Amino acid sequence: MNKRFSLQTLLDLSQLRLDDAARQLGKLMASEKESAQRLQLLEQYRAEYHTRFLATARDGLGRDQWRNFEAFLGRLDQAIAQAQLDTHRSQQNTAAGKQAWIDKRGQVNAYDTLAQRHQARLQALEQKREQKVQDEHAARSPQEDDA
Repeated sequence: MNKRFSLQTLLDLSQLRLDDAARQLGKLMASEKESAQRLQLLEQYRAEYHTRFLATARDGLGRDQWRNFEAFLGRLDQAIAQAQLDTHRSQQNTAAGKQAWIDKRGQVNAYDTLAQRHQARLQALEQKREQKVQDEHAARSPQEDDA
């Protein structure tokens, strides 16, 4: 019987792919975190700016100042909407990356199980061979004593 696991190349390749998927998942998770932080900062800035707008409005605002505040709040709202889309897309990418990693891990586990079975068969054959040698030796030993 061939002592080398015939699917070792596939096991090694699947392990490399798992490692790549893990690295990619790490990048996706970092990107998702950055995206969420960006969104949070924009939302905080908008809330602060809106509070400043209300405080300034209480003291009285000219028409140009009012329009400037409203225009800037509108741009912030657009930036927040874009950041929400980016965050959602990033979450989807991370989920897909996680699923890819899980799939790759399953492949590695399948090949690893086959490799373990192969190794167990080799050990069983080796034990059988050793037992046969011992049995043959034991069968010859009484004959040698008779001589």
